[in-house]
Amino acid sequence: MQISAGKLWSMRRLADERGFFKMTAVDQRPGVEALVRQRRGAGGAGACLFEDVGQVKRVLIETLSPWSSAMLLDPGYAYPRAALQADPRKGLLLTYEQWDCEETPGGRKTFAYRDWSVEKIKRLGADGVKLMLWWRPDASKDVKLHQRALVEQVGRDCRRHDIAFLLEPLLYPPGSAQGASRYEEDAGKRPEMVLDTAREFRAERYGIDIFKMESPIAAHSVPDPDAAESAACQRWFDELGRTLDRPWVMLSAGAGMEPFRRIAAHAFRAGASGYLAGRAIWWPSFEAAFPDWESMRAGVLRDGVPYARMLHALLERTGTPWSACRAFAHGIELADASADFYARYPAA
Repeated sequence: MQISAGKLWSMRRLADERGFFKMTAVDQRPGVEALVRQRRGAGGAGACLFEDVGQVKRVLIETLSPWSSAMLLDPGYAYPRAALQADPRKGLLLTYEQWDCEETPGGRKTFAYRDWSVEKIKRLGADGVKLMLWWRPDASKDVKLHQRALVEQVGRDCRRHDIAFLLEPLLYPPGSAQGASRYEEDAGKRPEMVLDTAREFRAERYGIDIFKMESPIAAHSVPDPDAAESAACQRWFDELGRTLDRPWVMLSAGAGMEPFRRIAAHAFRAGASGYLAGRAIWWPSFEAAFPDWESMRAGVLRDGVPYARMLHALLERTGTPWSACRAFAHGIELADASADFYARYPAA
């Protein structure tokens, strides 16, 4: 399969030297803001909120960047407050979407940050664009048209600026009104809905390079992968792997450490190339220690880093490097790799 020069370097930068994605997310916003406000009281607003949330992300980036193949930052807190703490030898993803969505009777509509774009993300030196998309296959026609158009637009812009596009479609409970709150997994979701979502966005017109997928089974119901009852669960993960020919990674969706370990183990066995997770790694330390920065840092080093290293070992044993996924079954070929590459490679 041919891949453009910029996207090829994006993929290589986001993965480790073996082709595994060991990516840490620190772009979470509402949940972090809520805990900061709770601990700080009435003073936790405005500039104080920016400094506190920014410092949370600074500590997380300093502590976890050395143990990650890439970091996912948001442009509202993490990048302006803590970009210098990110290890320049590692990859960088930037969030495209604002968290607040439009709640309609037919479902949720996702929007970009105002005055934010793929062009800006590429210009500041990032290696990839992450779009989180609220999605339900049974949403109204109007909502699905809006959501599809957004993904297609970001896909076009990523092709134009030659940067990797990572899509994170998230199911949500029907009739819910929690778009501005901390995300929690839809515990009543059906595996078929996750698979239908994957089938929708694997279409070439969307231009997705990496899929960030949720577990097809609710986290609390995923058994230990080595237990006798795990076979039925594994079949759903295997079907997800067969549905996607492009590289895919697992998100933690706020699952705890042990539930996410079980999810990751099933996903890696099904062909996933890694993970892009945040709260499963660092939330317990943040929640227990904030606003004691040194205690928070110590907690991440004590609990979060060993947990990440455990995921790495699991991934390396059973996962699939991104370059070995089905889309690249016949090898990776640089697009326009000819003597006149310099002339044929398009300008933005």
